[in-house]
Amino acid sequence: MKLDYIDLTNLKPSPLNVRKHGGDYVTDLLPSIRSLGLLQPLLVRPEGDGFEIVAGQRRFTACQALVAEGCDLGPLPCLIMAEGDDAAAIEASLAENIARLPMDEIDQYEAFAAMLKQGRACEDIAAHFGVTERLVKQRLAVANLYPPILNAYRRDEIAPATLRILTMATMRQQKAWWKLHKAEDGWAPTGVQLKSWLFGGAHVPTSNARFDLADYPGTIVTDLFDDASYFAECDTFWELQNQAISALVERYRTEGWTNVVLHEVGAYWCSWEYQSVGKDDGGAIHITCTADGEVQIHEGFLTRKEAQRHERQPEGSKSTPQAELTRPLQNYLDLHRHAAVRTTMLQHPSAALRLMVAHAIAGSSLWQVKPDPQRAENKAIADSLAECSAETTFQAEREAIAELLGRDPAETIVRETTYGVGAGEDLLTIFKHLLELNDETVMRILTFVMAETMVVSGALIDELGQFFAVDMRSHWAPDEAFFTLLRNKSALNAMVAELAGTEVAKSHLTSTAKVQKSILRDCLNGTRPAKVENWQPQYMQFPMAMYGQAAEKISSPAAKAA
Repeated sequence: MKLDYIDLTNLKPSPLNVRKHGGDYVTDLLPSIRSLGLLQPLLVRPEGDGFEIVAGQRRFTACQALVAEGCDLGPLPCLIMAEGDDAAAIEASLAENIARLPMDEIDQYEAFAAMLKQGRACEDIAAHFGVTERLVKQRLAVANLYPPILNAYRRDEIAPATLRILTMATMRQQKAWWKLHKAEDGWAPTGVQLKSWLFGGAHVPTSNARFDLADYPGTIVTDLFDDASYFAECDTFWELQNQAISALVERYRTEGWTNVVLHEVGAYWCSWEYQSVGKDDGGAIHITCTADGEVQIHEGFLTRKEAQRHERQPEGSKSTPQAELTRPLQNYLDLHRHAAVRTTMLQHPSAALRLMVAHAIAGSSLWQVKPDPQRAENKAIADSLAECSAETTFQAEREAIAELLGRDPAETIVRETTYGVGAGEDLLTIFKHLLELNDETVMRILTFVMAETMVVSGALIDELGQFFAVDMRSHWAPDEAFFTLLRNKSALNAMVAELAGTEVAKSHLTSTAKVQKSILRDCLNGTRPAKVENWQPQYMQFPMAMYGQAAEKISSPAAKAA
């Protein structure tokens, strides 16, 4: 950027200037410029034969007014930007105007939206201009507003509170509200009534149905004063609508969309948090559904963070779908599966001997030697493990081994040592003690030591679980910690299909995680009929099996057995 002096006639406002309203108010600037001249340079960039003003529109307007009065200001001081940098021009204009005369919400939205198209993320825009990320998102929400509503708001015909609520409405709802607002004898809801009208009403219009109306057995109410008609029985509507959405999800997966995301009913689609990405580049199908049953499909989108990760991937590689298991749930599963496998190992000393030999040859992340630390992600997981029958059995064996070794049960059986540093001081004492024990007792101790030093997670647990034919039903049952950690909606719905049946799962496809978990609990405690007894999630199989969003159809356990 360089400073130069440019004649007033060679300057004009830039269309990129974010201020569209309020720029004519310059009364406060006139006295200062009249007496001292223009002290702060305008920010300009080359355009045609002259220059366009990126920041400083009010100062420019004030100078024009003074020249019209007969003042001789001469050439104006200007900072000249590089040509063609639209994103930088928008940033400069917005940064200046945010600190001066406030722009209205529409100007701010248009500026933020322009920067978003230039590749800026919401958090970047907020940090750059010293505003909250929430403010940026609030302004971007205006993107979904019906243009006549925006124009009416600027004419002060619509209150700000009403405008904010309308940003959560679909375009169909906005047009319907606008029709009521403009009608002479109509009533357009506002405030609490508007929220109820958008999200909480029991009137579900038949136009929202994704199924054949002939399949609906209930009553349809027709409005005598409008063309609209409504379902009288909402529960029946949702059963049929969920089945239709389920078929829609299966169709997209059949068409090759590996990731179909079904959002909670009533969840607002924040378009600024997503970026359009093609199917072949890992884009996902996002399905949203309003409280009155309107289904919207957003085809080919990733969150901006997912899109950025995808752009950093090597060319030709496939995008990694969102993990089905959260880290705490993976930790929970690892610890319980590990507890069951190592307790079962106590009955297989020959396998423990061979595994120990394999460790000696190949080494492992634990072969230093030290016991696995058994770290739980949180207290709930730790409490769940402490109550697990496999863990209590293993602790009882620990006390017995300590007695065989002549040691205090409160002490650690396997002392942690560092590889290559040397053995502990009691190595010779323990060795002499083992010489006095028979082979069977030594093998029992060896088996315990192998189980104590076995790493919690990894392919080894799966392999041993298969070899020992471990049945997790003997060691674990679904508890509250498991249900608390379980969050993946697709996996939850698949579990409902296993335990309560495919039809129940389809009917609750869009139900909340809380509702679907309650169905699982009811099946387990006998409140609701269960398709299988002593049900276990696929996570507790050996090897572990995922439910996965890409599965075309999850059948019931009875169907699998057949």
